[in-house]
Amino acid sequence: MIRIALTVALCWIGAVAAAFETVQGRVQVDVVVDGLDEPWAFGFLPGGDLLVTERDGRLLLVKESEITLVAGLPKIADVGQGGLLDVLVPRDFARSGEIFMSYAKPQGRGAGTALMRAELSLEDARLSNVETIFEMKSGTSGGQHFGSRIVEARDGSLFLTIGDRGARETAQDLSIETGSVARVNRDGTVPGDNPFITQANAQPEIWSFGHRNPQGAALGLDGTLWVVEHGARGGDEVNRVQRGANYGWPVIAYGRHYSGRSIGEGTAKTGMEQPAYYWDPSIAPSGMTIYSGALWPEWRGNIFVGSLKFDYLARLAGDPLVEVEQMSGDETLRVRDVREGPDGAIWFLSVGNGTLYRMTPG
Repeated sequence: MIRIALTVALCWIGAVAAAFETVQGRVQVDVVVDGLDEPWAFGFLPGGDLLVTERDGRLLLVKESEITLVAGLPKIADVGQGGLLDVLVPRDFARSGEIFMSYAKPQGRGAGTALMRAELSLEDARLSNVETIFEMKSGTSGGQHFGSRIVEARDGSLFLTIGDRGARETAQDLSIETGSVARVNRDGTVPGDNPFITQANAQPEIWSFGHRNPQGAALGLDGTLWVVEHGARGGDEVNRVQRGANYGWPVIAYGRHYSGRSIGEGTAKTGMEQPAYYWDPSIAPSGMTIYSGALWPEWRGNIFVGSLKFDYLARLAGDPLVEVEQMSGDETLRVRDVREGPDGAIWFLSVGNGTLYRMTPG
């Protein structure tokens, strides 16, 4: 059974789940929604309402102390790591009523990462005018590495992260979108300044490539796109994404194959970008936010990343970037998504607990 805490304006007020220490003092962690089944992402609606995705293909509207299943989703491939994945509420939702979701779309005998646009009726909890505005050229029968974070750029275009779908060599092949960050306009057209739009045999939506499985993405305070991506056995990366850049997978990497064999040609090669930070051993990163400093001014510009493997919130800061803190408790079991709320709180989604939490100064 899904239960929800009471809400007042933008603040959801429930039982205090925990209070633990950080380098900036005690923080309080409150339960917002629990009883969730494989939650993957959440988004903030005007007036304090929320959307939450569950990977098996459910979209939940959290509104006025009630949870409603949203109707009108298209067919979704619930396979392996695929399903209904990220949700983006754009800045102009109050005017447009549009939302965007990434999902595994059935493609022949397999599935591929796709991006849909829809209009959401808050009164009826129903989607209308649902349209797939982007889908990768060809899916695979494998169930891994869909990527699937969506980020709205300052100019209103959309970034979508796409994993290599287990076909690692294709991350270096511009004729297919696997292992890339794509960029499209809100109607699915290709922005005229995308880097490969005039290159023969390249997919024009590709913004950067050579990624393994980026499951976290966020804009920096200067508008720059950052992603965090899974390595193999070690070598999870935080990358500052540049237009047209090659991030090396699987030619260079800081991890090894699960078999123990080395990957590619080493850790560096001319023409391939180095990560801003990497973890070894792997923490299985998923979800990412870059903090404004609203409630904790000392954390302005810090990067928060969820760990699925080691059950903590990582805080990264500095130049060069380093992991400066690990925040953990019973609430941080398999953190899937992390976002800064309109209230300046840090909200995070625990897959292990099936719970959405809100963290504030204690």
